[in-house]
Amino acid sequence: MVDLNSSPNSEFLREEDLRQGIELLFYAYRDFTGEPDAILDKYGLGRAHHRVIYFVGRNPGITITELLEILRITKQSLSRVLGHLLETDFINQRADPADRRRKQLTLSGKGKSLEHELTSTQMERFARAYRDAGAEAVEGFRRVLIGIVEPEDRARVRPTTMRNDKRR
Repeated sequence: MVDLNSSPNSEFLREEDLRQGIELLFYAYRDFTGEPDAILDKYGLGRAHHRVIYFVGRNPGITITELLEILRITKQSLSRVLGHLLETDFINQRADPADRRRKQLTLSGKGKSLEHELTSTQMERFARAYRDAGAEAVEGFRRVLIGIVEPEDRARVRPTTMRNDKRR
């Protein structure tokens, strides 16, 4: 069981508060992925496809190895999803000019269009929530999320999204 009294400022670390945070995260994730799920369904794609499209779009030229590190999935799982995205022309693959054994991934025009459609729905949800919460709450939210992310992955998040977080 988690030690709820390990900090002098732990009055907000009651079990019920922690459970509420977990519950809110589950509901937020459900709603955050709901609209994109409906869009993906029109293409016969799922959340695994969405994650690949998103991270390839955010990191043009990403290698398969780098994508595996971000997603923390098996080569077999990525191969199935990536193969489908390559076959359906959402993603392009080319040999890395510096090392032809490595494959670099980019979104095709069709992939960019889908990524924009998917991300726009999620950005609208974030913009609404951020506006309602205010700048101080947004910064606190970022600090909480970065605290949930494993330390070795924190540097993967673009610095502009964590302007005031000095722990990176």
